[in-house]
Amino acid sequence: MTRTPQNRPPRAAPPHGPRPGPYQGQRPDQRGPGGRPPAGRPPAREPDRYLYGVHAAVAAILNPERVITRVQCTEAGLANLSEALAEAAQAGLDRPQPEIVDRALMDRFLKGAVHQGIALEIKPLEAPDIDDIGRQASLREPEGEPGAAARSIVVVLDQVTDPHNIGAILRSAAAFGALAVVVTDRHAPEITGVMAKTASGAVEHVPLVRVKNLARALESLGQWGFRRIGLAEEGEATLAEAMQGDKVALVLGAEGEGLRHLTRETCDVLARLPTQGPIGSLNVSNAAAIALYEAARN
Repeated sequence: MTRTPQNRPPRAAPPHGPRPGPYQGQRPDQRGPGGRPPAGRPPAREPDRYLYGVHAAVAAILNPERVITRVQCTEAGLANLSEALAEAAQAGLDRPQPEIVDRALMDRFLKGAVHQGIALEIKPLEAPDIDDIGRQASLREPEGEPGAAARSIVVVLDQVTDPHNIGAILRSAAAFGALAVVVTDRHAPEITGVMAKTASGAVEHVPLVRVKNLARALESLGQWGFRRIGLAEEGEATLAEAMQGDKVALVLGAEGEGLRHLTRETCDVLARLPTQGPIGSLNVSNAAAIALYEAARN
C-alpha cells in the first residue's frame, strides 16, 4: 500500500556518540600521504602544528634545523616563497613540493589567522636546556678581549602567557642577540602559529627554553655567572645602573602581577625603567625590548 505521513513508520533515532569524521572509513591512501586529506584540501590537523605568514615561513624554510613535512600556499603565497625554496634547494635542504590550496579553504582551516597565503606543517625544534645556554655563554670571550662577542643575554619570563607578547619578545631577543628566552612549562603557551607570526621568524633563531621551576632555573643561571636583573617598578636601581657584567638575565613578570615573590628573591637586583608621565608602566614586550637594548648597548 501507499504510505502516507500518517502511516509511515517512524525514523530510527540517530545513534548516540560523536558524529563520524569526514575521513572515517577511508583507507589511509584515500586520505593523502600520512593520513592527510589529498593535496589541495585543508589539512585535517590542528593549526598549532603550522607556521604561517611570509616571514615565519621563509625563516623556517631556510633553517637547516627545521623539519618541514608539508608546504601549502596560494598562488600569491608561492610567489613569496619561491626565492627561499630555491635558496633551500641550493643549500641541500629537504623541503616538500608546495601544494596549491584555495585561499577560502586555508581561511577556514586557520580560522581567521593572517596567513598571507602560506602554511607550513612542521615538527618542533629541539630546544636547549639551561645548562646548554650557560655553556654557550661561557664559551664566549669576555668583553674587552680580542674577538670578544657582545654581552651574553637571556630573557626570563615569569608567567607571561600571551603568545603575542612572547612572540614580540622573541623578535626583540633576536634583534638584540639574546641567547634564549626562558619560560615556565606550566603557564607559557607552546610555539603556535600566532606566536611564530608575531615573532616574524625569530622562533628559528632564538630558542624558547621551557623549565618546570623558574626559581631553580634562575639559580642555575646564577651558577653560570649570569647577573639576574628583575624588572619591577619599585626597583632600587635604574636598569642602566643595574646592568653589570658580561652575562645578564633579564627577568620580567606578567602584566599586572609582576614578578612573583620567589622570583624576586632569586634575582640579584631589582631594577626599574625610568618612566614618567601619566602612564608609569609598559606592556611586557615593550619593557623587554627596552631592557634588551640597554643590555646590548653596554
